[in-house]
Amino acid sequence: MVIGDKMGLFAKIKSLFVKKSVPEIITTTAKTTDIIDRDQFVFNYGNVWQYIKPKENTQAEHVLSVISFDDWQNMDEIRKRIKDLFCIEYKHEKSLYPYIKTLVDIGLLETNSVGGKRKWRKKELPIKYPPIVNSSEK
Repeated sequence: MVIGDKMGLFAKIKSLFVKKSVPEIITTTAKTTDIIDRDQFVFNYGNVWQYIKPKENTQAEHVLSVISFDDWQNMDEIRKRIKDLFCIEYKHEKSLYPYIKTLVDIGLLETNSVGGKRKWRKKELPIKYPPIVNSSEK
């Protein structure tokens, strides 16, 4: 195997997860002589899931589209939802496990093993942006 082939493999794996562009946040600092009222600060809250968009028509997109935040889903339920939503049937569970394992390893999914059956759900990943001075109230 040539080194170039290894790099191609990593590039393919990396291309499965394409991120949306993160909005630019413009912050201003106050002078030490200025007194700023707390109401002038605007705190922005978001979620990491707003910026994660997997590549279309991939197993990663299928898995992330059918797993929710609320309930734990086993592999049979995941495969059933993929079949209903995308009209694609995976014959073997083993083809989805590497994608789910990777999503668990990077902290996007939670896993639970009850009674010998694994179940997964999306992990809530909130973001709190730094405060921005609201210049319209000055």
